[in-house]
Amino acid sequence: MEITSYASSSSRDLASIAAAADSVSSSYPSASSTTMPSSRPVKIIPLQHPSASAPSSSSSSGGGGGLFLRWKSKLKKMTWLDWVETFLPCSRWIRTYKWREYLQIDLLAGLTVGVMLVPQAMSYAKLAGLEPIYGLYSGFVPVFVYAIFGSSRQLAVGPVALVSLLVSNVLGGIVDSSDALYTELAILLALMVGILECIMGLLRLGWIMRFISHSVISGFTTASAIVIGLSQAKYFLGYSIVRSSKIVPLIKSIISGIDGFSWPPFVMGSVILAILLVMKHLGKTRKYLRFLRAAGPLTAVVVGTTFVKIFNPSSISLVGDIPQGLPTFSIPKEFGYVKSLIPTALLITGVAILESVGIAKALAAKNGYELDSNQELFGLGVANVCGAFFSAYPTTGSFSRSAVNHESGAKTGVSGIVTGIIMGCALLFMTPLFEYIPLCALAAIVISAVIGLVDYDEAIFLWRVDKKDFLLWTITFVATLFLGIEIGVLIGVGVSLAFVIHESANPHIAVLGRLPGTTVYRNKEQYPDAYTYNGIVIVRIDAPIYFANISYIKDRLREYELEVDRSTRRGPEVDRVYFVILEMAPVTYVDSSAVQALKDLYHEYTSRDIQMHAASYFQPE
Repeated sequence: MEITSYASSSSRDLASIAAAADSVSSSYPSASSTTMPSSRPVKIIPLQHPSASAPSSSSSSGGGGGLFLRWKSKLKKMTWLDWVETFLPCSRWIRTYKWREYLQIDLLAGLTVGVMLVPQAMSYAKLAGLEPIYGLYSGFVPVFVYAIFGSSRQLAVGPVALVSLLVSNVLGGIVDSSDALYTELAILLALMVGILECIMGLLRLGWIMRFISHSVISGFTTASAIVIGLSQAKYFLGYSIVRSSKIVPLIKSIISGIDGFSWPPFVMGSVILAILLVMKHLGKTRKYLRFLRAAGPLTAVVVGTTFVKIFNPSSISLVGDIPQGLPTFSIPKEFGYVKSLIPTALLITGVAILESVGIAKALAAKNGYELDSNQELFGLGVANVCGAFFSAYPTTGSFSRSAVNHESGAKTGVSGIVTGIIMGCALLFMTPLFEYIPLCALAAIVISAVIGLVDYDEAIFLWRVDKKDFLLWTITFVATLFLGIEIGVLIGVGVSLAFVIHESANPHIAVLGRLPGTTVYRNKEQYPDAYTYNGIVIVRIDAPIYFANISYIKDRLREYELEVDRSTRRGPEVDRVYFVILEMAPVTYVDSSAVQALKDLYHEYTSRDIQMHAASYFQPE
């Protein structure tokens, strides 16, 4: 073992901390003979702060200037092929595409996801308060664009339930869904989301979302799934209910309109929902039946349409006429509403980062290739921007369709291109058939999809493992459920950041003891057999030291002087502490406020005839 003490050159007083380290053995012989035997060297090395003239690794790795220099250096090293791969990630798999091995698999995967996407797209459009045709549009152009600009080879892009609910929630408070302005604002929102995603991807700002805990996301999606399910109840019950993202108004509206209950849509919707859930369960639990998972939505549409065609029930609402043909190019309008849509655009962008990029990274790891989250974010942004010019509302990666794409064996973005072709064929040739689809069948598709978002297993796991994360999950869940999506997310993120700040301001500090028969020092709480020495306190600080946590550290050090466990101490009996040794190996940074506070603490200890030493402990290999 080697003990090396460091002293800061920024303060002469603090420098004496290190200079005093070599006095431990002379001033306290028993400690020298037991904790630092003469065979082990004690080296005193002044800690030199980086100067402007001297090269420093820290200056190049931290701060805006260092980031700019790294970025500039990286640009200089990039070849023309690197530039092509940066802006067209599809070139990576195109150059190495194995036609005989991959093509058939990609065709089958794309066909499977396409069959799943057509009915889902119409269902999610209804959830967003739009006509079903806009769901089909949203599953057409963005899919092709993402296959070119997206870096994930298995992520399935298109309309999703959570984003559809966000669109419905914000636009419903601005204009009635039957108004043409509602559709224009949904398309404008897609453009805004796409621009934000592109900007964040180009500026490499995806790291911002790391501060949002997984517990927040889980609580948010669970509450949102319940709200989505209740919002679709109107198609089962046969009467209208209020449009809201809060559970209380939804339940009140369902109860107050019970007189309008109709049995036919309820029975049909329940039967189709049961079929979907059974097919999904069989597809997950039986490998040879996994095609049932993707075929579920199509089966629901076929069963519902066939029943309507044969019996023609008047009490079951239908989708109605859907325009035939591909979407035409048009520039989004109504830019006067941009300011009011910014919060929702930011929220949808955050969902895209947390959900889509997370799914894409997991799929990339399973398939053995690397994925840049910022580049992925840029690809999603381009897909939304291009989609907005072809009447699409905001899209992002779908968990369920991406899972089906991966399970179907998709190897490259060719599967996405095939999915887009399926959507194009549906728009060109099949829209007349969609006229007779029951709305309760589309609602059943939505409900079966969001049931998987109810993550109660995560809540049980957090309760067992970490009560603090369970509290965070509960706060986000309750706030989203009762106060609405935007407020719920803000509260969840706020509490999550508060926990981060609390952990940073109250770092872990351990009292170290020596393991019997070794020269290894470990946390006494984790190793009860470790022993300390009378008159010596060795403390390890497991965090950077800066202005926010230095007061807490000072308070804990004073406590350790008083909290003496005599049962595990060795050496001659003494009446007080003579040495305080700070083990600084885990400390990666000390700011000026902390330097000043350590200097004051050193003077305080000196006035009480206590020597303070800053040391770094190195474990020999």
